[in-house]
Amino acid sequence: MTDVHSKNIRAYNMSRIRAKDTKPELLVRQYLFANGFRYRLHVKSLPGKPDIVLKKHNIIIFIHGCFWHQHLGCKYFVIPKTRTVWWMEKLNKNVMRDEKAQFDLEELGWTVLIVWECQLRSKSIQKTLEDLLSFLKKV
Repeated sequence: MTDVHSKNIRAYNMSRIRAKDTKPELLVRQYLFANGFRYRLHVKSLPGKPDIVLKKHNIIIFIHGCFWHQHLGCKYFVIPKTRTVWWMEKLNKNVMRDEKAQFDLEELGWTVLIVWECQLRSKSIQKTLEDLLSFLKKV
C-alpha cells in the first residue's frame, strides 16, 4: 500500500513530532511547578537525557509517548500496517535505549518514574498527577 501523502508532506509531518516540550511533558511540568517542585530539564550528563530531574528528591521522571515507547496493552500503541518490520526495529531500539537508561540511572542511585502519554488523557489526568504528587511528597 502506498502512502497517502507525498514524500515532502510526510517528511514535514514527521518533522513536527517533537522530542522535547510535548503537551504531556508540559502538563506534568506545570503541575509539579504549581505544587512547589523545582526541577531541571533534559540533563545531558545523565543517561537517557531525562525529561524531568528532581535533584533534591533524587527522582527522575520520563514522560513516554505510547507509540514511540511501545506501551504494551495501550490502545494508542498500534503497530503500523506498512513497513511493519522497519517500524518494529525502530521502536524496539527505543525500548532497549529506555531500559538501558533506566538501569544506568538506578545504578547511579536515582529513582526512575515513567508517566505514559495515555495516563495524561482527560479521563485519568487528575488521578495520575495526584498519584505522582503523593509519591513525591512521601520521598
